Amino acid sequence: QVQLVESGGGLVQAGGSLRLSCAASGRFFRLNVMGWYRQAPGKQRELVATINSSGSTDYAASVTGRFTISRDNAKNTVYLQMNSLKPEDTAKYYCKVVATTYTGAYVNNNYWGQGTQVTVSS
Repeated sequence: QVQLVESGGGLVQAGGSLRLSCAASGRFFRLNVMGWYRQAPGKQRELVATINSSGSTDYAASVTGRFTISRDNAKNTVYLQMNSLKPEDTAKYYCKVVATTYTGAYVNNNYWGQGTQVTVSS
């Protein structure tokens, strides 16, 4: 019912910047918390940043001060501006959205994007 399409990943040198986008489409009543997670090879998926419908944000300690999450509710899109990238930021980045859908009742579900690769060279 909710499709997420991510874009913006790529290869960048340490100290560089990238901007990830995640656009939601489909049939939903409301997009609630939107966020970014990442998973490096051999590691568990970890939270990077989240933003709720009111615009309140939360960040992992490792990215605080370097990454900024934002959303455009008119476009159903969440962004992740990544500055001062480090080799340890290399991972596949996933968008996650908690969306409210209606199929006879209002239900909240988690939806994940397919992921976009970010590689930071030293």
